[in-house]
Amino acid sequence: MEIQITATKAEGAERRLQVAVPAARVAEARNKAAARVSKQVRIPGFRPGKAPAAMVKKQYAQAIDQEAVDQLLREAFEAVLAQEKLDLATQPHAHDVKFGEDESLSFELHCEVRPTIELAKLEGFRVMRPKSDVTDAMVQEQLDRLLEQRATWTPVEGKPAEGDLVTVTLATAEEDGTIPEGREYRLVMGAGQAITGIEELVLSMSIGETKEQPVKWPEDFPDESQRGKTKPVRATLTEIKKKSVPALDDAFAAEMGDFASLAALKETIEKDLAENLVREADAAARTQLLDEIVTANPFDLPPSWVKQMIQAYAEAYRIPQEEILKFGDEIKGMAERQVRRDLIIDTLAEKHALVATEADVDAKVAEVAGKRGEDVGKTYAALQKAGRLRELERSITEERVFAWLLERNTIEQA
Repeated sequence: MEIQITATKAEGAERRLQVAVPAARVAEARNKAAARVSKQVRIPGFRPGKAPAAMVKKQYAQAIDQEAVDQLLREAFEAVLAQEKLDLATQPHAHDVKFGEDESLSFELHCEVRPTIELAKLEGFRVMRPKSDVTDAMVQEQLDRLLEQRATWTPVEGKPAEGDLVTVTLATAEEDGTIPEGREYRLVMGAGQAITGIEELVLSMSIGETKEQPVKWPEDFPDESQRGKTKPVRATLTEIKKKSVPALDDAFAAEMGDFASLAALKETIEKDLAENLVREADAAARTQLLDEIVTANPFDLPPSWVKQMIQAYAEAYRIPQEEILKFGDEIKGMAERQVRRDLIIDTLAEKHALVATEADVDAKVAEVAGKRGEDVGKTYAALQKAGRLRELERSITEERVFAWLLERNTIEQA
């Protein structure tokens, strides 16, 4: 009555096992299932649990078979773990479940195992740290953004020009040539918010004017069904506004915060940019180092872990499903690399006792509270509510792992 298990595939992290459950074991499972079902159902003329077993089995055969199969699958799963000594990465799945002519049960069990990570080479790597110098152009770009945020829009007469904000009602002809009621849009001319033909039409108009003319849709228009088509468009221009940007001077700096002068604002911007660039350069160097270690220490990955990472990317960056399909290989490669990096960090952290402790997290929370100028308990509660404590713990662990790696490898400045 023993369950027979035969390994049929061992490729990478994937395993397949053929499982055979003898008829006697199946009959036993069915009898137990029938007894359980009998207590749960009501059959006219009999008290719960008192109906003849044959009657219960006949009327509830499908439910009994399903419960018996579920129980046998659980037993088979336990037998597989005991016999094959598998360190499973995910819950196994049963495929091709069927009863034989002799009432035995057979199925194929698909499972994935955790990788065995042998980090044989961890030292002697040399990677380049990108430049992190702040340029005048970077500072000016930030200033321009601040100016744009404080820009005002003033209504003007005449015809619109590039850079003007227009309010226009647009209507495109249907397939039968009729032009429906239009829809109002607010568009900045020259910003690529409308196709070229529509912009040209609006730029030729005056306030209160309505014009209608054929417009050709570009060949690279997102909606493939509209590419290259020429359709009548009716436009009514109702408002033109011209942008006015404030002067970049000490008065503007004072409006942006506690800055005594424009020079003080520039200094703060430069400092913030420098800190961000240093963080980005450090992150890039660390990623390079981890990728070198990944290449030097290959191991198999469970496919389901890669799929989970792809799903995490899709949710975090709001990637549509069609984009995932379009760039499938590229996204899969990114996901595989990230999973490998994470596994190497986890392996090193556990092996060398670098995992952040509760005391480490408490100290970090106290540091954050100090920077915010608030009570530690309040900061802890806020981080806990936002689900950030786990993230904080992970960042401490990663910092320790990278400190350990940097002692054994070389980071050169580009």
